Amino acid sequence: MKSNYILAVVLILVGAILLANNLGWTTVSLSKLVSTWWPAILIAVGAGMLFGRGK
Repeated sequence: MKSNYILAVVLILVGAILLANNLGWTTVSLSKLVSTWWPAILIAVGAGMLFGRGK
C-alpha cells in the first residue's frame, strides 16, 4: 500500500517537471538529471526494497 503512494508521488513529480519544461517555466532536463543521479536512484530503490520486506 505504501509503495503505491510512493509511485504516485514520483509520477506526479515527473509529470510536473515535464509540464513545467514544456511551458517554458524551467529548463530542467529530465534525461540529464537521470543520467547524473542514476546511481543514487538505484541505491534508493534497493534500500526501499530491502527495508520494505520486513512489513
